[in-house]
Amino acid sequence: MFLIFGEDIRMDFTEQTAHLLFILSVFSDYNRTYTSVTAAFDKGHPQDGIRRAMWQLFLTFIIKLVLSIMSVGMKIPAGIFIPNMVVGAIIGRMMGVGMEQLSTSYADSALFVAACGTATRCVTPGLYAVIGAAAVMGGVTRITISMVVIMVEVTGGLQYIVPLMAAVMTSKWVGDILLKEGIYEVLINMNGYPFLDNKLEFHHTTVAADVMRPRPTEKDPLWALPQDSMTVEELEHVVQSGPNGFPIVVSRENQYLVGFVLRKELQAALEAARHSSSGIVSSSRVYFVDHSISNDYIGPKPLVLTNMIDYAPITIIDQTPMETVIDLFRKMGLRQTLVTHKGRLLGIITKKDVLKHIKEMDHLDPQSVLFH
Repeated sequence: MFLIFGEDIRMDFTEQTAHLLFILSVFSDYNRTYTSVTAAFDKGHPQDGIRRAMWQLFLTFIIKLVLSIMSVGMKIPAGIFIPNMVVGAIIGRMMGVGMEQLSTSYADSALFVAACGTATRCVTPGLYAVIGAAAVMGGVTRITISMVVIMVEVTGGLQYIVPLMAAVMTSKWVGDILLKEGIYEVLINMNGYPFLDNKLEFHHTTVAADVMRPRPTEKDPLWALPQDSMTVEELEHVVQSGPNGFPIVVSRENQYLVGFVLRKELQAALEAARHSSSGIVSSSRVYFVDHSISNDYIGPKPLVLTNMIDYAPITIIDQTPMETVIDLFRKMGLRQTLVTHKGRLLGIITKKDVLKHIKEMDHLDPQSVLFH
């Protein structure tokens, strides 16, 4: 079906439709005689070929459906788009052939007389295949406008945009009734990826202090780096086992926030310092700010990392509502935000913490969020 459209996409649409009808009539194996593809079709009754074709389509549908389900569940690049379009095209083709049989066998009924008028051929199974492909993809992926545009581009049939739109929207509505999420959102949730859905609503009254790490009731240490009192050896140990980023504070006793630095940037800087002949050794002091380097410093050459510090990280106060925090993560694409109180660092909130908190509030398993 799609090969026909693909080969003749440059054709004039009238010629393309006539050519398609010719192939479809041969496929259907009707007892007809004609000399032109544009000639009138006489009434005919299906022979054994149409029954055989229907069984073949049904068998193909079962096999393709099972293989599509397996390919979606397996972590291999087997695709979702084309397999589901094929499944929908098979279903649509079977329905189209069935409708064609009804219109042929009961051509004198009031329903077909009103719908077809005096036309001897008013049902095109190929069109049902195209609409079936679009409908299945609309229901599986929840794609609407893009799906209609794709099918119109594939077929070149702009006059079919109304049935395509009706089929895609109906399939989306039915899919939303059965399950609110499309196949891509379901796979994201199954794999535990840290994805914040824009359609997600959060109406709980929790605040940032309830989600940040470490919590006020916890005794876990806060991963913060002092601005001028660490050695290279100590920094290497922290970077190997720490989180994806570290807030910079004045000192371990004075937790006023100075800035933020990513772990991957620290790793690159430490590796470059170790492999260069700059005189950096394990006991070298690490400075994250310029003004902390004293002129009377005695010791190994210090490692200055002022050029990789974000001195204006995104911060929130501890009483910020979580609804506002979630909006910040969505709209600004944050991976983490720092929680402060009057300039003093209290903790950090990552996207993973936000997702875990949402699942806890919805009474779901928070450990299903697997990746950073």
